Amino acid sequence: MEWITNAAGRNIPARIEGRACVPFAGTAADPLGEIRRQASVLRSVPKRGAANKLVLSWDELFDRLAIHDGATISFHHHLRDGDAIVLEVVRRLAARGVRNLTLAPSALFSVHEALIPFIRQGVIAKIEGSMYGAIGKACSQGLMPNTCILRSHGGRQRAIQEGDLRIDVAFIAAPCADAFGNANGLYGKSACGPLGYPKPDSEHARTVVVITDNLVPYPCTPWAIEGGHVDYVLEVESIGDPAKIVSGSTRLTRSPTQLLIADLTARFIEAAGIMKEGFSFQAGAGGISLAATVALAARMRTAGIHASFAHGGATKVMVDLLKEGLLGTIIDLQSFDLDAVRSCAENPNHIPSDPFVSYGPRSACCVANMLDVAILGATEIDLDFNVNTVTHSDGILQHGIGGHSDAAASAKCTIITAPSFRKRIPIVREHVTTLTCPGEIVDVLVTERGIAINPRREDLLDRVRSSGLPLVTMEQLYRDIIAITGMPEPPRFGDRIVALIEWRDGSVLDVVRNVADLE
Repeated sequence: MEWITNAAGRNIPARIEGRACVPFAGTAADPLGEIRRQASVLRSVPKRGAANKLVLSWDELFDRLAIHDGATISFHHHLRDGDAIVLEVVRRLAARGVRNLTLAPSALFSVHEALIPFIRQGVIAKIEGSMYGAIGKACSQGLMPNTCILRSHGGRQRAIQEGDLRIDVAFIAAPCADAFGNANGLYGKSACGPLGYPKPDSEHARTVVVITDNLVPYPCTPWAIEGGHVDYVLEVESIGDPAKIVSGSTRLTRSPTQLLIADLTARFIEAAGIMKEGFSFQAGAGGISLAATVALAARMRTAGIHASFAHGGATKVMVDLLKEGLLGTIIDLQSFDLDAVRSCAENPNHIPSDPFVSYGPRSACCVANMLDVAILGATEIDLDFNVNTVTHSDGILQHGIGGHSDAAASAKCTIITAPSFRKRIPIVREHVTTLTCPGEIVDVLVTERGIAINPRREDLLDRVRSSGLPLVTMEQLYRDIIAITGMPEPPRFGDRIVALIEWRDGSVLDVVRNVADLE
């Protein structure tokens, strides 16, 4: 295999499975921009009158779809661990003898562990999408015969738009839909909030299916999915359980260490002059990020400052700030709890978004470009501020990229929050195990042992130098942590590449290898 060293210093294959790999050339570069063409789906001109898109059963649907071996099918993850559609579709296709499928979900969660037998049976050959938990481990084991691809939310939208990811059938679980295919996620027993992740699928997949457990009279409004892109509508008893949208990782932390990190983050944002009237921010749904939002809000109240908007996945924490008036609006790509789901349906200042609007690399500046600060997490960060979000130090895939690198590449200031070690495994490394976000767009690391500012951001350092905050260099932080934890054993990788990490523009940022001693 021929290898290329990309701009991040990572070795990537020149070709893999017949595909040429374009090396990452830097966050400001766009090596593919001039040669990309938008993929489009051409449908015949419909006859006069309304089309009958309703199918009466799963069997009728699959008879009409005639999905073949090697097809690519897509799903969304707004219902997270409450999803009931992915497994149902794969199970029924397996029963029909279909093999070698490529799954292209916006993400897979713990509930999808039940897909592993279908990977072993050859029903699923490849996944192009984020993989959490057991599915990620299966990929690291090398169970899938083909190389998987991990993309950010914006990178996935771009790949669909430009034809890198060609979807044969998109299955869209919709909490509310009409017989024409207009759909949203705001109403019904399975309401999930925004329904933006499958929007690019609906616009570019060869065939689009809306599956709903809440069929309403035409027109279903407001529509997140437009019926003009939809071929079939199937009504089922249930598309999933919205109570399982919330998870342990989306609850406010009680850890003293994490609360200290959150407080230092809020203090930094204020000291750096970012917290000013009308500023905007993004904070994830992890425990530290939620706590940082609470700490930041306390400082906003004291200073009499209001934020213009908050972006990203919405939670009760943000909803309460919106009600209080500390936030002007929430721009929401995914509701992380049922309070946010209700708010998105009821409050006109809680605005549902989609991957193109929020994170699209080919948009004329996305919402993330409007952010003054983004507060993000990491599994690892290294001396050059490179970040890993998908594997732990053992090299096993456990998480997705999500909107992490999209926000980091776009916001005026990107802050990573993380404890200095987890279970005696240091978070700060000499080199990250897997690179998902280049250090050139990461500005600050906040840990309980101090705040490290990227030397590229002398402006930030100048603003907080006299603030009394515990400022450290990344090198000093690394030495202090290793003195406590010791140097961890490196992972034992095999020779096989099991996944590619793509940058937002489609270039290859890094590879993930199989873990040799993983059982």
